[in-house]
Amino acid sequence: MGCKCSRFLSCCWGPRLRGPVDEAPDGENGEEGDTWTLQPFQEFTYDQIRVATSEFSAENIVSEHGEKAPNVVYKGKLDNQTQIAVKRFNKSAWPDSQQFLEEARAVGYLRNHRLANLLGCCCDGDERLLVAEYMPNGTLSKHLFHWETQPMQWAMRLRVALHLAEALEYCTRKRRAIYHDLNAYRIVFDECGNPRLSCFGLMKNSRDGKSYSTNLAFTPPEYLRTGRVTTESVMYSFGTLLLDLLSGKHIPPSRALDLVRDKNIQMLTDSCLEGQFSNSDGTELVRLASRCIQYEPKERPNVKSLVDALLPLQQETEVPSHILMGIRSGTSAISLSPLGEACMRKDLTAIHEILEKLGYKDDEGATTELSFQMWTNQMQETLNSKKKGDVAFRHKDFTAAIDCYTQFILAGSVISPTIYARRSLSYLMSNMPEEALNDAMEARVISPLWHIASYLQAVAHFLLGKEKEAQLALKEGSVQESRKNGRP
Repeated sequence: MGCKCSRFLSCCWGPRLRGPVDEAPDGENGEEGDTWTLQPFQEFTYDQIRVATSEFSAENIVSEHGEKAPNVVYKGKLDNQTQIAVKRFNKSAWPDSQQFLEEARAVGYLRNHRLANLLGCCCDGDERLLVAEYMPNGTLSKHLFHWETQPMQWAMRLRVALHLAEALEYCTRKRRAIYHDLNAYRIVFDECGNPRLSCFGLMKNSRDGKSYSTNLAFTPPEYLRTGRVTTESVMYSFGTLLLDLLSGKHIPPSRALDLVRDKNIQMLTDSCLEGQFSNSDGTELVRLASRCIQYEPKERPNVKSLVDALLPLQQETEVPSHILMGIRSGTSAISLSPLGEACMRKDLTAIHEILEKLGYKDDEGATTELSFQMWTNQMQETLNSKKKGDVAFRHKDFTAAIDCYTQFILAGSVISPTIYARRSLSYLMSNMPEEALNDAMEARVISPLWHIASYLQAVAHFLLGKEKEAQLALKEGSVQESRKNGRP
């Protein structure tokens, strides 16, 4: 699911210092200070989910455990183009539909930018389905253990640890402190490359079923004794994840503690991270992990103290997550038109072709300011400069187009967003992105809801190296175009 356009900037950026802005009111619309909202939790029909997942097609399975998992996760798309992740439970998992619905509603009440939030559920006959935000950039397991192009950088590993701790702290404040089977598959990356905690782990896999499916070597010792998950159990699992981040491997906690006792910390650190962090930072992360995986639950820290300890360790906080991750930001989750796709690719030839075909259709209602003199020779001369500009634009003589459109604009006869858009593209073709951006902004002032103005702003920002601003403008253009075409 794509970023909400009003929160796109903060989503694509790194961690922020916490303060009053992050305090949350009790309500469905999320954290105070987060300028985004999600639809309230809703109950979906089975047919809605069936259609969204293409009949629960095997091609839409995104759970890395695949069909062997007791509960399978599918990706899908609702009628309004919202991308979703659907967890389909085993038919015997929740026999009491009311109990399942109550649990799902309690989780669905949560709204936080550190969670892959629960959007709704479905209870229909034997079917028990959870519907959550779709995170297009995979799991921590994929990026940490099975990376293809680059290992995860130290700064990003620290960011993952902090975001996870903040997610758990939020859940604790909202009285949902119990998280089942916290592991590297439960941390997912959104369209901006930011790590989020899957909401699915806030519910058990079944009413009475086991809460841990991972290897027993990684299971909290008290769970093996009692079969119950406690807040201290969650901290134990958090510690195993810190070890994962530190080592790039899945090291059993008992083995890790032995290495710590022997002061063999080098064996705990990923060789790919050489030179990326100081000994003191590495030692501090080992210390936090060691505290979390203590055998006695009472000796483990609480989640707030983890957040406080991880905040000072953060590095490269001004670098967006997608850059640290080496992935393309945001746009993979946006449903783009051919024009939007061309702008994302910075394909100026394709944009030119689309603008040429569009002509002046979107200029209806443009303000006309004609003086008496303009109806005479002056008017004819001004119109001629426009016609010459259009001919030059059509034949890709962009220098001439700029000159002719400039004459037309300086005459002040007609305020035309299309003229500004055409001159903007001509500037882009002439490697003049600053001038192109100014014209795109002028077009937007004239027609604030015109998608082409936003798209051209995006291209100019891309070429100026302003990734954040480009992604925001691209998203706004997509939303404006969808509304213009009658789509929600």
